[in-house]
Amino acid sequence: MSGPTLSDVAEAAGVSYATADRVINKRGNVAQKSIDKVRDAVERLGYVRNVAAANLSRRRVYRLAFLIPTGSNAFFSRVRDHIIQSADHLSADSISVRIVDVSAFSVEGLKDSIVDLAGSELDGVAIVGLQSRLLEQPLAELRARGVAVIGLVSDLPVEFRSAYIGIDNKVAGRTAARMTGLAHRGRAGAIQTFVGSMEARDHAERLQGFRDVIAADFPDLTVLDPILTKDDPAVLCKSAANALQSGASVTAFYNVGAGNVGLIEAISTSPGARPFCVVHELVAHSKQALIDNHIDLVIDQRPDVEVNRAFALLRALIDDRELPPMPDLMPTIYVRDNLPADTLNDAMEVQIR
Repeated sequence: MSGPTLSDVAEAAGVSYATADRVINKRGNVAQKSIDKVRDAVERLGYVRNVAAANLSRRRVYRLAFLIPTGSNAFFSRVRDHIIQSADHLSADSISVRIVDVSAFSVEGLKDSIVDLAGSELDGVAIVGLQSRLLEQPLAELRARGVAVIGLVSDLPVEFRSAYIGIDNKVAGRTAARMTGLAHRGRAGAIQTFVGSMEARDHAERLQGFRDVIAADFPDLTVLDPILTKDDPAVLCKSAANALQSGASVTAFYNVGAGNVGLIEAISTSPGARPFCVVHELVAHSKQALIDNHIDLVIDQRPDVEVNRAFALLRALIDDRELPPMPDLMPTIYVRDNLPADTLNDAMEVQIR
C-alpha cells in the first residue's frame, strides 16, 4: 500500500496543492497559518517527502563548492583529484562542483573567499577550516543565504557550520605519541615537533593529543616546543637539519602537518643514526620514505572517504533530510610492512615548490 501523497496533505490541510507544494519544498511566499496547517497534516498523515521527485520536477541542480588550500601539499592534491573524479561521476545526478583555491593558513584569505561565495549562486560548501573569530560573520551570512556549510579535514568554528568531516585529530596525535613512546622502550629522549599553523584546528588538536599521552605515560620523554613551518618543505628541511646538528639529543621527530618532503630530505642526508619519525598522510614521497627506512610511521586520514562523505552530507543538508549515518572515521596506520600495492599519488610526480 502506498503512503499518503502531497494531494492527500493538501486536502487534509484545506489548502491548494500549490500551497502544500510550496510549504513542503520551502519555496516561500506562504502565510504562516497555511504553513502550520500543512505541517500539521504532514504529521497526522505520516507524509514523507519524495526528494527525488521534487528535485526532478524542479530540475534541481546541486551547486557545490570546495574551499581547498593551495601550495605544494601532496595531501590536498589527493583531495582535489578525488573531488574532480567524484564530480565527474556525479554529474549525471545534476551536481555542479567548483574548487576554490585558498592560500594555506591565511585567515584573511579564507575570510575573503567565504565573503566572495556569499555573492554566488550556491547550495552547499565544504571548507578546509581555520579557527578564527574573523570567519564567524562571513560564515553566518553565508548560512543566512541558505547555503549548507561543513568543515572538511580541519574544522571551522563549530557554531557556524552544520557538520565536520574528518578524523578525530586528538586521537591521531595520541596514536603518534603512543607509537613514539613505545619505540623508546623506556629510554629518555627529546621529541622535536613541527606544526604548520596553530590556527589550523587539526594541527593544534594533533599536537595536544600527542603532548597529553607523552606527559601521562612517558615521563622520561620531553616534547620540545613546536617549530612553525607553514607546511613549507624548505623550512621543514632546514629546521630538521638544524635539530639533527644541534647536539640536543633529539630522539624523535613528529610532524603534525605537511611539507614532509623537506623532513625526509634532512633525514636522508644526515650522517649517523636517525630519530624515530612519525608523519601524516600516505602520499608518494611518504610511501617511498617508509620503503627506504627514512621514516617509521605514517598516519593517513583517507581523504577519498572524506570527500565521498562531504558530497553525501551536503546533499542531505540541501534536501533537508536526516543526515546519513556515518561511523567515526578512524585514521589508518602505515608502516613498511602493510603498504597498499598502489597509492593514488604513485603515478604522479610530486612537485616541490
